[in-house]
Amino acid sequence: MRFGPMELVIILVIALLIFGPGKLPQVGKAIGKGMRDFKEALSGGEQASNPDDPGRERRS
Repeated sequence: MRFGPMELVIILVIALLIFGPGKLPQVGKAIGKGMRDFKEALSGGEQASNPDDPGRERRS
């Protein structure tokens, strides 16, 4: 399922009404962190469990 620009605008307006302008950046940050953690868990949990592995990708 793909979202067009109008659907994204509607979703953003609803989120703005629910959370308010002050809380929206915090909600976006939390959602982004959750999605990143979920993708990392799907791509290989063994990489996350062994931080000393020399082949592990480093983020800065």
